[in-house]
Formats: sequence, C-alpha cells, structure tokens
Amino acid sequence: MKCVVLAAGYATRLYPLTENFPKPLLEVNGMSILDHLLRDIDKIEAVDGHVIISNHRYYDKFVEWESKNTAIKKPIEIVDDGSVSNETRLGAVKDIQFAIEKCGLEGQDLLIIAGDNLIDFSFKQFVDFAEEHNSSAVMCDYEEDIEELRRCGVMIPDENMRVVSMEEKPKEPKSNWCVGPFYFYRAEDLPLIKQGIEEGCKTDAPGSLVCYMCEKTDIYAYEMPGKRYDIGDLKSYEYVKTVYKHTAI
Repeated sequence: MKCVVLAAGYATRLYPLTENFPKPLLEVNGMSILDHLLRDIDKIEAVDGHVIISNHRYYDKFVEWESKNTAIKKPIEIVDDGSVSNETRLGAVKDIQFAIEKCGLEGQDLLIIAGDNLIDFSFKQFVDFAEEHNSSAVMCDYEEDIEELRRCGVMIPDENMRVVSMEEKPKEPKSNWCVGPFYFYRAEDLPLIKQGIEEGCKTDAPGSLVCYMCEKTDIYAYEMPGKRYDIGDLKSYEYVKTVYKHTAI
C-alpha cells in the first residue's frame, strides 16, 4: 500500500505565506503539516512508501524537505505534475491518476490524503476499517452547520454506512454527513479513476471522484473518532497553531 499526498495546490487564500512556499510545509508546533501527517502514517505496517504530488513551482521545496528528513523511514517519492499556476493546475483527480501512471501504482491499495488537513487521531484506524470491510472507504463526520456542509462533500449512506450517493458543495445538502479529504482506494477500484476522468468526472476536488465511484463500486464511510482541522486560510492556520501549541510531538 502506498500513501499518496495531494500537495499540488497553490493555496492562494494563504498568500503571502504560500506565494512561493507550499502549504503542506508550513510549520505547526515545530514541524511541518506534512511531517505531522506522515510521521503517523509511516508507522502503519501496511504502508510501504509515500508519494507526494507537487506542482512545478513548489517541487524543489519538497525535494529540499525530503533531503533533510530523517523521521520518515519508508521511501518517499516526489513527483512534479508540471503545472505552474493556479489557473493551469491539473486538479486533484487528475493528479491522482498522474501519480498512478508516473509511479506505477497500478495494482496497489492507495491511502490518499490532502496535505493541508490535520487530524487528532491515527490514520491506522481508518486503514483498519477499510481492510475489515475489504472495500474502498472515505472518512466522514456528522456536521450540523449547513454553511459548512455547503463547503464540503456531502454523502448519503445506507444503514451499514455504505456510500449510496455524494455531492460536492451542494446548495441544498441532503444529509449531515460531511466527507473529509482522506480516502482509501483498493487496487481493484483504481481503473475507475481513469474511467471517471474520461467520462467527464469533475477533477478539481478529490471528493468528485467519490461522487463518481460510489455508483460503480462499494465505498464505506468511516466516522472520524476525533477532530479534523482544515487549513484553508490565514485564520484557520493561526487557529490550528493555537490548538497544537501544547501538543506533544
């Protein structure tokens, strides 16, 4: 199993901090966001390596980070998707397919994560859930704030928490189940990614892939046992630094 980190965005809402620096490498409590994520995932026995998808502008920053990193023990591969601006970015779904083809990930299970969100529990619980269900999986949490639901992917599950349908950023949310940017795709389902792109699946947000795939294969939803922190703008970045200020590393 490989961990694939989506880190090719341009984080324009965090300018000037990210005008020439990737958001996943911003510091929170003495280490980068990316380090917080990978130090946990690196301990998962089933994960045998990490792939970080960068754009061309920030690629060298990730290479420099990797060259100085001693905490992550499993192999790290950094790939450049070739984009140079927010206007020319590939989009998360095409980035996933790019990494699959570039790194030869066909035939492997993938843990796919956004490089700009933090959680206060271990990804191992999510991987265990997906493996127990022998299916692809997403993370979700119950959200009562309708404005927040309008900013995320909203899914409808059945009684067993299998995703029946999902909609990205709905104007009128049909449930309170918000899907976060963490996904487990089993090897058997990976061909659906390329198929979805070819059939017109929206490619900007990674949740759009779930909207397409849940109609083609079983995807189960894991309810988060803790909190998720989406670092989307300066306010949320300052907030997460406050939350993590006294957290032991």
